[in-house]
Amino acid sequence: MNTEELRDYCLEKPAVTESFPFDNDTLVFKVGGKIFLLVSLDKGNSFNAKCDPERAVELRERYAEVQPGYHMNKTHWNTIYIDGSLTRKEIFEMIDHSYDLIVKSLPKKLQVELFGQA
Repeated sequence: MNTEELRDYCLEKPAVTESFPFDNDTLVFKVGGKIFLLVSLDKGNSFNAKCDPERAVELRERYAEVQPGYHMNKTHWNTIYIDGSLTRKEIFEMIDHSYDLIVKSLPKKLQVELFGQA
């Protein structure tokens, strides 16, 4: 998997925006104005995704490619290396989990505004 495939997958999700709020290298994906994924275009072999704290520990223990979030809150963020060891399905599940966590954390009014229902 490469950065372009990762980008395409994220942008297929409802109400997702992309931007470069930090620098010209870090591509950030948000839903409802909140970040759910960051990827370095320079490195391109990993991304940061939000994760439930218990699940984060479980994934780190199960997969060497999942590490505490680089430059992020290590309780809530993982860095996932996409060097070919994880399957596309596993990577997409981690992205979906991150997106879903953020959507569920949005105020109900914003959820209705973005998705038509809470």
